[in-house]
Amino acid sequence: ATQIPTMAIPVVLLGTFGLMAAFGFSINTLTMFGMVLAIGLLVDDAIVVVENVERLLAENPGMTPREATIRSMQEIQVALVAIALVLCAVFLPMAFFGGSTGVIYRQFSLTIVSAMVLSVMVALILSPALTATLLKRHEDENKDSFVGRSSARMRVWFDRNFARLVEWHQFQVARIVDRKTLFLAIYGLVVLLLALLFVRLPTGFLPNEDQGTAAMQFTLPAGATIERTDEAARRIEQYLQTQEKDNVRAIQVVVGGGGGTRGGQSSGQGFIGLKDWDLRPGQANTADAITRRANRALSGLRDVEFFATVPPSVRGLGQSSGFTAELLNTGGLPRNAFKAIQEDILAEARSDPQLASVRLSGLPDQPSLRIDIDRQKLSALGLGQGDVNATLSTAWGGRYVNDFVDRGRVKRVYVQGDAPFRSHPEDFGQWQVRGANGQMVPFSAFSNIRWTTAPTTTSRFNGISNYQFNGQPAPGISSGEAMDAFAQIVARHRGVSLDWSGASFQERLSSGQAPLLYAVSLLVVFLCLAALYESWSIPVAVLLVVPLGLVGAVFAVTLRGLENDVYLQIGLLTTMGLAAKNAILMIEFAEQAERKGKRIIDAALEAARIRLRPILMTSCAFIFGVLPLALATGPGANSRIAIGTSVIGGMLTATLLAVFYIPLFFVIVRRTTRDTLKRLLARKQAPA
Repeated sequence: ATQIPTMAIPVVLLGTFGLMAAFGFSINTLTMFGMVLAIGLLVDDAIVVVENVERLLAENPGMTPREATIRSMQEIQVALVAIALVLCAVFLPMAFFGGSTGVIYRQFSLTIVSAMVLSVMVALILSPALTATLLKRHEDENKDSFVGRSSARMRVWFDRNFARLVEWHQFQVARIVDRKTLFLAIYGLVVLLLALLFVRLPTGFLPNEDQGTAAMQFTLPAGATIERTDEAARRIEQYLQTQEKDNVRAIQVVVGGGGGTRGGQSSGQGFIGLKDWDLRPGQANTADAITRRANRALSGLRDVEFFATVPPSVRGLGQSSGFTAELLNTGGLPRNAFKAIQEDILAEARSDPQLASVRLSGLPDQPSLRIDIDRQKLSALGLGQGDVNATLSTAWGGRYVNDFVDRGRVKRVYVQGDAPFRSHPEDFGQWQVRGANGQMVPFSAFSNIRWTTAPTTTSRFNGISNYQFNGQPAPGISSGEAMDAFAQIVARHRGVSLDWSGASFQERLSSGQAPLLYAVSLLVVFLCLAALYESWSIPVAVLLVVPLGLVGAVFAVTLRGLENDVYLQIGLLTTMGLAAKNAILMIEFAEQAERKGKRIIDAALEAARIRLRPILMTSCAFIFGVLPLALATGPGANSRIAIGTSVIGGMLTATLLAVFYIPLFFVIVRRTTRDTLKRLLARKQAPA
């Protein structure tokens, strides 16, 4: 009985790998997540087949394994097809979503759907052949050997205690049906609790992963020399080499450069290579903890603005984890007013306890020498703006004149003012502009010179002038909460608006897609079940069980302090399919008993007695199969923890609560359907 599900695993996995190759998927974190869940699901199908054959052999002495297998498949083949349809219906809509979340969903979805299609084929073809061949009648098993006698004693002890559990379960189900009003009220409270927990759950996009690296950026005041920047870099290196020597493997610092628009002699960037995960045990030595300590310690450097960040979980979606916000000048504000609002927002964000390491992506304004030209004087002197520009660009910037041949090589000739005559602002007074009549006019005759500041670069987002902000959530705060806090700060200022880019944009997009994804999955499940059973009532009874699984998933995630991110959405969809699977296993037998003439309540109790064992078996097998995900450590652990925790929590409540509520929902839905049909028939038969 143990060998049959074990033999089904490599057969299904081999076919799944073949389909993955056909889809062009690689072996990566997402497809392996799908594989782990698929193993648990395909084992479930094989367990259902084996358990039902074993039950028939135990209840019918003298029945051969072949006869038991034939009868078993007549009883459960519809349920197996229904389970496969439900799980495929849950996961398949994920494959058609766009954006970055669609890429994540697609690999996960198609891996599980491929495995499920192959799994049900194996359960309908290979597993019955194995049960008919390998299983024995209980009276034919070898009980003469020590192993046989021990196995027999263990089976007797287990069957006796499990029979008591089944009797207790049937008794409780009968009580629940008799007190349906009370337990429907409890069900309503469970649904209300689910909604409350889900709304209060902090939002995110992807968990931050310790990838063994970190990045850093540092900026000095505008106009700082390269020597000052180099000294700041040496002090940063000294801290990392001394205070974090047990965690840091290598450091690379680039002075005078920066990512994006942060280039310049007053800025720099660097990369920190961390030691292997095994050499950094505990939460205090993760990449997040190391960067937080570095930010606190190096924030005291004089005239140095330092930020250490962790790379994003998905490369290409921003330069670091956290949020990326675009402040847009949608009100057409003058540049000075827009800059003042940007400075106010930056100050408020840095003082907000929910935010950390808030910074601008560009450098501050640089000192500039401004030459104001009096156009009226320029015209009166017979000069043009082009004459002034040509003189300035030639004297201070240099200009190409011609070429000359030097020892067989062609070289270019440039002219430029000599260094002593272009080193100070007052040197402008020594330069003169030649007019159209050949007259020389000094700069002082038509211009004024003054110091001012000017932006290093100007940027636009969607065609609108903008400032880009980057930041991190404070410890214990999710990225979604940090984004909401920053949005509230921006909302207090007029004339500007906020947009998101990078991973932050994808996070907002995925949170908006999630309700649609859940709704489409439930709708497809309902339609598939309605078509399979040719009934509207059975799908309703199945779908009523789904919230009982979801509440466990959300509760488990809340207890572990996780977020409502992409992986939780995958976990919730998996829980929806598993909860529906448990309901199908029981409702299928209840419907068969009802068709044989039993009362609705008796059919429900009979199904509860027969199907409790396979539901518990498949649930336990699945929970223990994904337990390593929930207990994961090391690289990529946060993603595995997110999926494992949600699925285990959902499976626990989908089993412990649903085994009592599935018969109740079946009885209520079937009675309601029967009473409605009776009323309709009575109206038709009534005289006009």
